[in-house]
Amino acid sequence: MSLRRSGDSSGAAALPDAIADHALLRRAPPALLPFIQLARLDRPIGWWLLLLPCWESSALASVALREGPNFWHLTLFFIGAVVMRGAGSTYNDYVDREIDAKVERTRLRPLASGRVTPRAALAFVVAQCLVGLAVLLSFNGLTIALGLISPLIVLIYPFAKRFTSWPQAILGSAFAYGALLGWTAQTDALGAPALFLYAAAVTWTIGFDTIYALQDMRDDAIVGVRSTARLFGPRVRLAVGTLYALSVTSAAFAVFLAGGGWLSYLGVAAYAAHLAWQTAQTGEQVAPATALRLFRSNRDAGLLLFAGFFAQSATFLF
Repeated sequence: MSLRRSGDSSGAAALPDAIADHALLRRAPPALLPFIQLARLDRPIGWWLLLLPCWESSALASVALREGPNFWHLTLFFIGAVVMRGAGSTYNDYVDREIDAKVERTRLRPLASGRVTPRAALAFVVAQCLVGLAVLLSFNGLTIALGLISPLIVLIYPFAKRFTSWPQAILGSAFAYGALLGWTAQTDALGAPALFLYAAAVTWTIGFDTIYALQDMRDDAIVGVRSTARLFGPRVRLAVGTLYALSVTSAAFAVFLAGGGWLSYLGVAAYAAHLAWQTAQTGEQVAPATALRLFRSNRDAGLLLFAGFFAQSATFLF
């Protein structure tokens, strides 16, 4: 697989799943480029997928409370998602640096290629976590307590692919965590709608990360890395479709229990349509570029669901 060049004066290579000619890669000082890549700032889809369950839950809580959107919370979740996605990605690359060096798609990552030392990467993890902690401390006590649990899941994830074919489930439990925090930040309680929305986000994450893992099936088989993509094999379309159907059903139950109106259900319907479109294009032999495109499209799927909840909560402003 050939790598694109970022186009900046340093000649830094853009990684295969990064956005070509990303502004940060073109304009940042050369010394910062490896850290931008470690934090996945050149691949914003990661923080979008971490952020969207937070936003969806916050907006749905506003619907349940018959209040307008909480823009302060939405802003805090944005900052937290960007830095904690960066911290999690850096830690994941630290743990996987030897495996990454053997996989075509990941061999030029900063740690795998030796452009960043393990010690510098760990220091970068700590710095990002401190920013995330400052964001978390801006919320109520229940949200803080729940938020302090989530890093434990993140610590397990990089090792999961070594002992289970379901590492995507562990990733899902971590990435979906915002579906709990958005709700508790608004209500100071953990309600049934939040639990159903969490289930929706977990099954959604397993589905889209299975699609993502289709890119690496050949290399994963060689180095012994497990994944749901390899587990499902020729039944991957059926499996992803089932996971997405569970996600849509859980989201609909969350809306029902929150007392959502027709705009909320419209968001669920749009979300369902997008996931059905993804499923139709998914298959064991899908081209890596197609798998990456489908994976990235989940930003739009999540935004459709959030838009329905946000629009419903916005009606209470008038």
